[in-house]
Amino acid sequence: MFPILIKLGPITIHTYGFMMAVGVAFGIWFVFVQARKQALDAAKLVDMIFFTLIIALVGAKGVLLIGNFSYYTKNPSELLSLARSGGVFQGGLAAGFLFALWYLYKHKIPTWKTADIISPALALGHAFGRIGCFSAGCCYGRACTSSLGVKFQSAYASGLTGIPLNTKIHPVQLYESALNFLNFFILFLILKKKKFDGQVFFFYIINYSVIRYFTEFFRGDHSSEVYLIKNASPFLSISYPQVFCVIGLIAGITLYFVFKKKRV
Repeated sequence: MFPILIKLGPITIHTYGFMMAVGVAFGIWFVFVQARKQALDAAKLVDMIFFTLIIALVGAKGVLLIGNFSYYTKNPSELLSLARSGGVFQGGLAAGFLFALWYLYKHKIPTWKTADIISPALALGHAFGRIGCFSAGCCYGRACTSSLGVKFQSAYASGLTGIPLNTKIHPVQLYESALNFLNFFILFLILKKKKFDGQVFFFYIINYSVIRYFTEFFRGDHSSEVYLIKNASPFLSISYPQVFCVIGLIAGITLYFVFKKKRV
């Protein structure tokens, strides 16, 4: 657990921010290379990514605020913690997706063809970002009794995120990171052999919905307000992010078959 990567006098580089930057850089590089291969306007797509990231960040934090509204109402001082949190990824994805649709329409860039090359980049960037989460101690896991458990010891990070110290917990951030790297490779293979525009994007929605639904069972940082159904067993509980995952899974599968049928 290394929340601070480098500290030189007044200059501090946090590991979370650094890993996010690495993920964004690799994602932009992937989109740029693939856009040129598919005769898309690579420069305009890079501009779109920049603005979409800002919109997505606002959307992710907005969903987090709404999902924990009663908590923040009772603890207004905790609103500052939103600045340190990455927010709810599905909220960021939805906000970014809507903005990207508008941008592509405005600049007359093929929507689904573009979505297909951006989807693997999203998975790749997210994979690096979750490594940053692990280093910073945010989005941490619940108590773990197996050999997979890890102990965090940074009092500095605990003060920011509330992560329990010297207690074995699931490294859920690394679970999600590994699954997102796997998702990237799967999507890249689909991209190379896709049969219709939109196919890769729909698989991204399907795959990530399954990934997030699974990893939610191992999260330990959620307050009770985040759950639609809360039971003693995490496997019998349902969080609002999992509800979004179910919606995403249904939407992804439905759109996949709709677009596949249109092609036929």
